[in-house]
Amino acid sequence: MSSIDSSLPDEIASVTETDDDGRLSKDVIFELLKNRRRREVLTYLLEADETVTLGELAEQIAAWENDTSVNALSSDQRKRVYVALYQTHLPKMDDAGIVEYDQDRGLITLADNADLLMMYLDTDTHQQDRWDRWYALLSVVGIVVVAAATLGLPPLAAVPTMALAGAVVGAFSVLTVVHAVTNRQAERTVNGKLSRID
Repeated sequence: MSSIDSSLPDEIASVTETDDDGRLSKDVIFELLKNRRRREVLTYLLEADETVTLGELAEQIAAWENDTSVNALSSDQRKRVYVALYQTHLPKMDDAGIVEYDQDRGLITLADNADLLMMYLDTDTHQQDRWDRWYALLSVVGIVVVAAATLGLPPLAAVPTMALAGAVVGAFSVLTVVHAVTNRQAERTVNGKLSRID
């Protein structure tokens, strides 16, 4: 008979017992995120964007940990990750409302509280708001257009240089407004998530 400690840390246990409004404390969030396997579970589920089986999840995490492909894994490498996920990590994440884990069927999907942890992870979704690229592109286009008009290149020679410069400034103004509105919406989303953190 094994003597594996499957009890939850006090921070996580207290959330599941008393917190019915979907709020998590920072202690719980960081307790969950301090383990690399749990971060990898979140990363894999975010990329999969659907329900996955425990077997495929364990295989992928084992492949990442061993820096190899899923096909090259040994049965011991698979089993080590599978058991740890089955007995420890997934139950903790399920109890905190981060994943929905059907232990009998071996099915895992992201749950409602997962978004509270996602904002702490370095994922591709957080890298998509690269406004610097838009500003750089508009700068290059603006320089080319104004330079072409100044040099008298057709068809820009027919348009006054000041009108073109005004159009470039106007384009920057529109881009700035769109950027500000987008940031405001993102800020509201983050504030909504932060309001669910104690």
